[in-house]
Amino acid sequence: MKTVIRARFSRALGGGIAICLAAFAALALVSPAAAAEEAEIAPLLAYGARIAGNDARTRIVIDFDRKPEFSLHYVGSPVRVIVDLPQTSFGVKPDDMKATGLFTDIRYGAMGPSSSRLVLTAARPVSVTKAVVQADPAGKGFQLVLESAMATDEEFANLVRQQEWSGTTSSVSAKGNRLPEVPVASGDFVIAVDAGHGGIDTGAIGAATKTEEKHVTLDFAKDLVEALNQEKDTRAFLTRKGDEFLSLPQRVQIARQHGARLFISLHADTLRQKDIRGATVYTISDRASDSLAADLAKRENLSDEIAGVPLQDEPADVADILIDLTRRETQAFSTNLARSVVGAFDGQIKLINNPHRHAGFRVLQAPDVPSVLLELGFLSNKDDEKLLLDPAWRKKVSALLAEAVRHYRAPELANGG
Repeated sequence: MKTVIRARFSRALGGGIAICLAAFAALALVSPAAAAEEAEIAPLLAYGARIAGNDARTRIVIDFDRKPEFSLHYVGSPVRVIVDLPQTSFGVKPDDMKATGLFTDIRYGAMGPSSSRLVLTAARPVSVTKAVVQADPAGKGFQLVLESAMATDEEFANLVRQQEWSGTTSSVSAKGNRLPEVPVASGDFVIAVDAGHGGIDTGAIGAATKTEEKHVTLDFAKDLVEALNQEKDTRAFLTRKGDEFLSLPQRVQIARQHGARLFISLHADTLRQKDIRGATVYTISDRASDSLAADLAKRENLSDEIAGVPLQDEPADVADILIDLTRRETQAFSTNLARSVVGAFDGQIKLINNPHRHAGFRVLQAPDVPSVLLELGFLSNKDDEKLLLDPAWRKKVSALLAEAVRHYRAPELANGG
């Protein structure tokens, strides 16, 4: 209302004074207090990094546009140093954050809508001897300086034992406001569509385009949800709606919290054999069907480790599942769904040899939700990669998956369920 009155008054006073008032109003809109508030809301920007050292000592310097708050923790098996940050946009060149010295792997990215994480993996015990934020000598912002040194097994064990940290953050809680995008009626058949990877866990990298798997799976998941929601009495929802990290147990728990009756996890991995291509459907088993399935499950099960989440963060019921896996009835339903998917794809979508395989995927371990993991194709194969990035192909595959779910439900629908 005040803005409207000011505009009318400006026109009444005439051009010169009106211009002055308009300029004054513009300055008021970007007052120092407002600008500061906007800066606090905006993510931090990490715009540069330098790493130097050897297998005894390593120094990491990361440049930020503003002063970052951070916390530092240790995780064992394997040895990792975890640095938690507020929401941060990483504009760092990948080569500038390439692991060297004490560290064999360095990951960074989002852990949720309001936090980010840096994970430094080491081959042997390490101790961070210096962790400070200091003003950039050039006056461009601030620097996070991390200096690490080789430690003994006993010293590292003490560092882990003495810290008060469980490995979780509120931003990745499975109890957040993760509601289905479409309201669920009591008679709806609810399906959880899980876009693999996300946030700090980028997944595989495209051989030609360098596209990250986490973006491929999310784009496909959105199309699949849209296709499934066109089916009668069906309500599908995303386990993650954006570029955020979810632990494997959280994905399972989100599906169960929303009463999901099916769980479909989407992936697009890479293989050393670049000539292998085609879709594969996996179900859970305590024994892998083949070496390819075993290797894939091993890599996918490392998702939490990559993000620095200790195994003990899993809820008790999931820990029990690791021993018992899933009930026989649920496994049978999962197998039926996998066969339905293969049947819908046959002759329409390129399939790998023996397209239904099984292995011990932790993300498929809901005891009461039939679950499949779908490898849409391989980003290591140029032909698959091209299709995975094609919106028209995504729509086609999503429609075929919706058809597969319809066939899976046919006996239930015939009985009026």
